[in-house]
Amino acid sequence: MFFLRIRVVMAAMLCCPVVSAFGQTAKPATPAPQASAQKLVTTPGRVRPPDVLKPPTEDDLLRGAYGPYRANNDLLFYHLKLRVDPDTKSIAGTNLVRFRMLQDGQKIQLELTPELTLDSITWQGKALTYTRQQRSLFIQFPQTQPRGKVEEITVAYHGQPVTQGRFGCFSFDKDKEGKPWITTACEEEGASVWWPNKDQWRDEPQDGMLIDVAVPNGLIDVSNGRAEGSTPLGDGYTEWHWHVHYPINNYDVALNIGEFQHFDGVHINKQTGQKTTLDYYALPEDLDKAKVQFAQVPEMLDAYEHYFGEYPFDEDGYKLIEVPYAGMEHQSAVAYGNHFTNGYYGRDWTGVGISMKFDFIIIHESGHEWFGNAITARDRSDMWIHEGWTTYMEVLYVEYRWGRADAIRYVNGLKPKVQNERPIIPPRFTNAEPPQDQYFKGALMLNTLRSVIGDDKKWFADIHDFYQHFKYQTIMTEDVVSWWNQRAGTGNGGMDLTPFFNQYLRHKDIPTLELRFGSAPGQVEYRWKADEPAFAMPIEVGDPQHWTKVKPVTTEWKSMPWAGTPQSFQVATDLYYVNVVKE
Repeated sequence: MFFLRIRVVMAAMLCCPVVSAFGQTAKPATPAPQASAQKLVTTPGRVRPPDVLKPPTEDDLLRGAYGPYRANNDLLFYHLKLRVDPDTKSIAGTNLVRFRMLQDGQKIQLELTPELTLDSITWQGKALTYTRQQRSLFIQFPQTQPRGKVEEITVAYHGQPVTQGRFGCFSFDKDKEGKPWITTACEEEGASVWWPNKDQWRDEPQDGMLIDVAVPNGLIDVSNGRAEGSTPLGDGYTEWHWHVHYPINNYDVALNIGEFQHFDGVHINKQTGQKTTLDYYALPEDLDKAKVQFAQVPEMLDAYEHYFGEYPFDEDGYKLIEVPYAGMEHQSAVAYGNHFTNGYYGRDWTGVGISMKFDFIIIHESGHEWFGNAITARDRSDMWIHEGWTTYMEVLYVEYRWGRADAIRYVNGLKPKVQNERPIIPPRFTNAEPPQDQYFKGALMLNTLRSVIGDDKKWFADIHDFYQHFKYQTIMTEDVVSWWNQRAGTGNGGMDLTPFFNQYLRHKDIPTLELRFGSAPGQVEYRWKADEPAFAMPIEVGDPQHWTKVKPVTTEWKSMPWAGTPQSFQVATDLYYVNVVKE
């Protein structure tokens, strides 16, 4: 995911005077289509507000918890049918929900915002009773549904979606010609703002979904999955049909409605020969620019397939679609709004002279096809699994294209963006918002883990196998830590990596390497200061031409020979994300 969070910081802390960062606060109203990016300039003397975790609302608790009426069923399939009226800014439709009971039960839980009218919920042609609490729907069957039984219900609804949040969530915009340009982007607000579903991250429809969207003639809808044609309805509307062949996170489900122009291509995997269809959609006035800018897609796919394996949604293909906001990782239908420029809105994103070599939105949002879409966090609190890994994928993309030295410069350009104000992982099952550090600190942590592994051949095999092991699953941080301990930690004769992950993810501060000179002639003493008592990360220190790897601990001072001055004693802080204090 990518979005603006306006943060004002002291200019001396930044690589450049323009400030922009990832985050999850509300975005200002959607800018006029094709407007130039607004520059966010620091103001001397102003200090940005602290990043404080907001207390959960009743709706957060209902959405965040995986309660008994969610846990008693396994989601199998959706069939969403929707009619979109640009004139009245309204929608009307149905969603068929297929699920398997995991235990005997008479009630299940779905979600739909109360701002939309619920017309009916039917089962076997009969109306079901239900109660509404905030956006949650508690649906009652007339008799107990036994464990193992597969059931279908159909939810019918209509209304005017409320435009809200950083990207509008459901936005009725206009293109330059004044024609409808309608988009969705609801990761934070929740997909139930515009369609009824099991609005959480843990359970995805294992058999995929069908999406049928009726729009006025002359417009097209581009949604997730493989296009299966269109049907004229004879009343001035055409229905567009899409088939998603894979499990899909509900916030990835997207509508993109406009007078799009389409062009296409094919990408061939360099290792396997597997073909991926490429479909691009842009407004008429931007078609030529899109043909130039979107040419970066094949090289992006080359890089990510090199490190992690083939594109994960070949049956659905890869689509890149112009939208009037920055971008989103909608599965197999990536949203693009970077104004057909390199960098981020034409700016050097990391401030080290590398970001302008590529289109940040194409590279970042497409990376989510691997982390975020193919691998999904089971709870919003663990969203660093999406954002930290995808930000690190940017680093790998730079390394693939321009080499290790530029990749190191790029990842270290993320450091001024880290705030270290609260832990990356907030309270579980409360719909809590992680801090923006999940992006930058998450990537720096993974760069540090690479240095801890200390063997690039093993590292690249590890990250490939890590992704392949969890592909098409929802996971938690505990799954990540357990895998790495088995692969590269205690299960493989190495260090226990649990304190490492805990320090970077569950505490706000990064570890500090304390150095002490002068206690003994020709010696330097060292130890870790960390929140995790068992933190014992090895690190390279001393002479940059001939690093010495030491293993400090938090419980005692250790020492090593050093004949030079304190000032000449270096720490490999470009390879490890740590603080250093010399006494």
